[in-house]
Amino acid sequence: MNANAIRAMLQSTLDDYSLSRAEKSRLREELQTLSANPQAAAEFRRLAFDVARSAATGENCAAVLTWLEDVVRVLQPEATKHKTEIVRACFSPHDNCPGEIRSLIATCRSSLDLCVFTITDDRLTEAVLEAHHRGVKIRIITDNDKAADLGSDADRFNDAGIPLRIDRTSFHMHHKFAIFDAALLLNGSYNWTRSAAENNEENFIITDQSTLIALFQQQFEKLWSSLI
Repeated sequence: MNANAIRAMLQSTLDDYSLSRAEKSRLREELQTLSANPQAAAEFRRLAFDVARSAATGENCAAVLTWLEDVVRVLQPEATKHKTEIVRACFSPHDNCPGEIRSLIATCRSSLDLCVFTITDDRLTEAVLEAHHRGVKIRIITDNDKAADLGSDADRFNDAGIPLRIDRTSFHMHHKFAIFDAALLLNGSYNWTRSAAENNEENFIITDQSTLIALFQQQFEKLWSSLI
């Protein structure tokens, strides 16, 4: 089944915002055919989130997220059969954290969801803009206090046409994570700044652990919908 057929199947299950027993069985059957191909399974998950993103509006966000959670629960048992192959950590200021992130962005093929408190490191901003220009679908969530800081690159992303949403509450959107192609997660204390790279004691982990990716993707979708 190609991507268009998978998308159509997922969209058909979204009509009533819930999965029937028959629809769950159909999804599981399709996943069984992908069990030997982790990349194809990751693409299936990416398409599910893409369908939810396209369908969500201000009025139906909660219902769409309920549907997405049902789909993820069906996808996770198959995904957990695959051995995690990528688990590594980077520590600043000793490791080349910007280089690691730039490498991940450079190899990103279809989507990048970025949820970071502050982004001021031009080396990383340039990598994000390059990915955008080559057609990677990018979404960015950041915090209002830091978006207005001197050196913040929020305006550059906006000017480039990258969808960007800002938490304008009295509290902070303090996450620092990114999801690459719905198949790789970066998460830790590391803000995308020169200070984090060169001075601060910071860290992040990189993993392809599918359960964690799905949980972080759900959190991103909830935040994205709430910041309309």
